[in-house]
Amino acid sequence: TRRTMAPRRWLLLLFLAAGVLQPLAQPDSRGFISIDCGLAEEASYVDDTTTLAYVSDSGFTDAGTNYNISAEYLGFSRRGHNLRSFPDGVRNCYTLRSLVSGLKYLIRASFLYGNYDGLNRPPASFDLHIGVNFWKTVNISTWGADQGNTAVVEAIVVVPDDLLQVCLVNTGGGTPFISSLDLRPLKRTFYPQATAEQGLVMLARFNAAPVNKTGTIRYPDDPHDRLWYPWFDATIWAEISTTERVYGVGDDLFEVPWKVMQTAIVTRNASENIWFGWESLDAEPRDDDPSRPGYIAILHFAELQLLNASNGELRQFYINLNDELAYPTGFTPEHLISNAIYDTKPSRHSGYNLSINATANSTLPPILNAVEMYYVIPTTNLGTDSQDAPAAMAIKAKYGVRKNWMGDPCFPRTMAWDGLNCSYAAANPPRITSINLSSSGLNSDISSSFAHLKALQYLDLSNNNLTGSIPDALSQLPSLTVIDLSGNQLNGSIPSGLLKRIQDGSLDLRHGNNPNLCTDGNSCQLAAKRKSKLAIYVAVPVLVIMVIVSVALLVFFLRRRNQQPGSMKNRRAVKPQNEEAQILTRIHHKNLVSMIGYCKDGEYMALVYEYMAQGTLREHIAGMNTNYEADTMEDVYHGGRDLKTHLNLHKRHIMDTEQA
Repeated sequence: TRRTMAPRRWLLLLFLAAGVLQPLAQPDSRGFISIDCGLAEEASYVDDTTTLAYVSDSGFTDAGTNYNISAEYLGFSRRGHNLRSFPDGVRNCYTLRSLVSGLKYLIRASFLYGNYDGLNRPPASFDLHIGVNFWKTVNISTWGADQGNTAVVEAIVVVPDDLLQVCLVNTGGGTPFISSLDLRPLKRTFYPQATAEQGLVMLARFNAAPVNKTGTIRYPDDPHDRLWYPWFDATIWAEISTTERVYGVGDDLFEVPWKVMQTAIVTRNASENIWFGWESLDAEPRDDDPSRPGYIAILHFAELQLLNASNGELRQFYINLNDELAYPTGFTPEHLISNAIYDTKPSRHSGYNLSINATANSTLPPILNAVEMYYVIPTTNLGTDSQDAPAAMAIKAKYGVRKNWMGDPCFPRTMAWDGLNCSYAAANPPRITSINLSSSGLNSDISSSFAHLKALQYLDLSNNNLTGSIPDALSQLPSLTVIDLSGNQLNGSIPSGLLKRIQDGSLDLRHGNNPNLCTDGNSCQLAAKRKSKLAIYVAVPVLVIMVIVSVALLVFFLRRRNQQPGSMKNRRAVKPQNEEAQILTRIHHKNLVSMIGYCKDGEYMALVYEYMAQGTLREHIAGMNTNYEADTMEDVYHGGRDLKTHLNLHKRHIMDTEQA
């Protein structure tokens, strides 16, 4: 059964350095995004311990430089052996895409300096942002990340869009770097304190009295891949454990791994209490100051011993915050059932003292199985308009714009993209009103994404190498008053929509030094007509020359053929051939093919016979492949032998019909 601490909102902070641990692997699996920063481009591998796969960061950022850490800092895991450093620019970002809008995600980043630059001078600090909201200041030396340990920061946030940017910001304390970046989806009902207005930054997440006093429980024991760090002090507490599984029931808002809940710390007797103390992160805190970070604590309990109620065994305790009773009725954990007591809202105090004390009726000391501690960060800063931001990113991707085009285009104001001006209306997202990409080395055509910037007033793309036509969609931008496209290689005509706006005075279009661009429709038509006439002027002479050459060649070949040997003989034999052909037409015999007629063209003659499907007698005697047709035609056409020869009956003149 879940119980909520209603009378007082509180948090505890342990007196140890939260988040300092040795290198661990963070690969990618089950929809997780796990990035090994600085890994070679397109490389990936599967971690032996977690079986999670993780990949290079080359597909998530286009800034920074890859490095390997010094050999003396290499750990057992591959993660942390390399990193990405960002010496240039104030803000450099990773973009994580294909997320579910409105879903909660756990975000984790790790940092191990490892003397990667050979200078042995780690940066003092730098900031992390989640989107346009501040996440945390990373103090490398404080966390021990300059001495071979890994600094880990983690947050739980609601992602408002289908992408999320994690940015490293240089605040003057040294060059930012990062070793790994992980994203884990959580159920919508998890951690109800994380909302669209606030996120939770982890201070610590502890597994009390684990069997392995140095090991961290995570995936696959925790399906959500949270890191549960070991926590135990034998000089203060005793420990109890069970080998039986501990279950969550009902509407489980946290789903603590059962391996975490199998162990717990207890005081050595019922008269002692479990005590924690901490100070606020605020340098000069004042109670109830709304600007101070608020804290959230989540305590996890499960009874691990089978108590004998008939013998009066009872474990029951109070929870006190700064000497105020936070759970006045007393709490009794259930046997092998995971229970949680947690803050519903953040509490703000200058200092904290929390104790878990046994009630007067309790015969057993208080118990604690696990604890999570967070502080709250606001996530109410508004990034660039949801239509403008993707359009600006598409423009960046199309032209490969570098400059400082990282993170959100307009927010924070001090980090707005170079060449962009934005409007900042109260309670509304910033809008892009001006883009100046003059002399930026742009290639390709004019991006259609400019037409999605509905608040755009000024667009300067002059002195680049833009080609293609001007999109008419630009005329649909209601606030656009100036377009400077001069000094490019644009072609075609100016769209009618833009011409209309130029004519009514609502738009100033500057288009000089585009040699292939038509400034109005009439000039384009005239140019087209001139091109058509030029084509005719060129084509007609060429065609005439081709006809003359063809005729000359034809005459040449005809004269050459007429000069073949025997041509005079053919001319002399024309009259006898006519008479003999007429005789052949009068011959009729049932075994002879009938001659239908003949055709004479000058010195050439052709004899026409009835078609006989079975061929000639000669073909049947000598075989169908006998090739005599060429000889016969030579005799007929060129007069190699006198035509009267063919008047003699010959086996090749005897035809065979289908009835034969």
